[in-house]
Amino acid sequence: MTSTSVNASPMELTSGHDASAAEAETSDYCKHNEEAPQTDAFGDEALAEIKYKVLTWWQGGLLMVAETISLGILSLPAAISQLGLVPGLVIMIGMGILASYNGYVIGQIKWRFPQISSMSDAGEILMGAFGREFFGIIQLLLLIFIMASHILTFTIAFNVITAHATCSIVFGIITTAISLILSVPRTLRNISWLSIVSFISILSAVILTMITVAIKRPDSVVQAVASPDLVTGFGAVTNIVFAYASHNAFFTFIAELSDPREFPKALALLQSVDISLYVVASVVIYYYAGVDVTSPAIGSAGAVAAKIAYGISLPTILIAGVINGHIAAKSIYLRIFAGTDRIHKRDWTAVLSWIGIMLLLWIIAWIIAESIPIFGDLLGLIASLFLSWFTFGLPSAFWFYMNKGLWFTSARKIFLSCVNMSSLVIGCTVCILGLYSSGVVYCIYSQTDAHTIIVMGLAYVYYESSIKEKYYSSIAN
Repeated sequence: MTSTSVNASPMELTSGHDASAAEAETSDYCKHNEEAPQTDAFGDEALAEIKYKVLTWWQGGLLMVAETISLGILSLPAAISQLGLVPGLVIMIGMGILASYNGYVIGQIKWRFPQISSMSDAGEILMGAFGREFFGIIQLLLLIFIMASHILTFTIAFNVITAHATCSIVFGIITTAISLILSVPRTLRNISWLSIVSFISILSAVILTMITVAIKRPDSVVQAVASPDLVTGFGAVTNIVFAYASHNAFFTFIAELSDPREFPKALALLQSVDISLYVVASVVIYYYAGVDVTSPAIGSAGAVAAKIAYGISLPTILIAGVINGHIAAKSIYLRIFAGTDRIHKRDWTAVLSWIGIMLLLWIIAWIIAESIPIFGDLLGLIASLFLSWFTFGLPSAFWFYMNKGLWFTSARKIFLSCVNMSSLVIGCTVCILGLYSSGVVYCIYSQTDAHTIIVMGLAYVYYESSIKEKYYSSIAN
């Protein structure tokens, strides 16, 4: 079997390259194969006590859905309101298609370099030891902050439901404890059943919100095109962009698939669900709530409906955090026991090491959620800096790396080069304007107190359902 058949993606195998381009591409594949060890992160599991590579494509797809779609979906109708129905839908569908392609590119580089199981490993492929440490740190930092945001969201939801905000710390501790317990299984397959619960939860909350808003606000004004200012308009765009930003976890999902070549099926499941659900929820809620739709849209449904919707959405808030916590812990676990068979054991060292890592991560996340006074601003800054690159910037870098010397060898390669360059520009733009929106640049140059200057980052718009405790508490009154 040639190296092309081993490492080329299914799309590449069926493409219409001319003879010279195909020969050059095969040569390039061979060169990369010599550089990369042909073994994955988990090795041969034939005799392993704990087997990781047992995830089916549909289980992987549901895990990706649970990790991607959470309560932030109910902030998308407000983004449509700020942009107008037509441009909002164009951006939403366009970004969904681009995110789908970038996810496929992540699958391609995983097929090429089987040893990749995290962004840290991918960073090593691109930039050596520095890339491994740099991407590993920022991925871990991002995941911990996302875990913290889910702790805070769960706490706020409880406050809204119970109308008793004085128990926030207690609710936070309970949330952290439940998350830790659900994170104990070491394999994604053993937590994949949670993704089914998560999907039912968020789907029910969205349907309830749509029905309630339709009943309550039947005569609202809808704009085909709006005229927002730069900060408002770009905030809405970034809100949509970050709704697809889960690519930092894809390597971990692919690594535990029983057949990594089936990743496109899992990706198709994710993208078909999130694009269709985003579009339907945004259009229906915006149509009935109009330009006055709140963010999240639960606020437009009324106090009683908001409490019910928050109650229904509790599982998805919790489970999305658990999946992100699992991915963070897995990156550390594999790093510690790299080159050993410890991860496949059931002994005390293996089990207690995993639990210890999870415990440490959840404690850190809880401390961040409860103690940092500008947590929302900091989360917005980190998300603007890193999510844009993980979703749109790095996949393009992966493609250019894999196709070095082949960028202009055929019409198809030229087209894909343009697509990937556009994605790279989008990632850079989101990052730069995200920093601008969060006021970081102004803060640096003015030397003004960051707490008073930093406004909500664009990613904070996506996570604002996790931050505005005072706003949500008022819903219950």
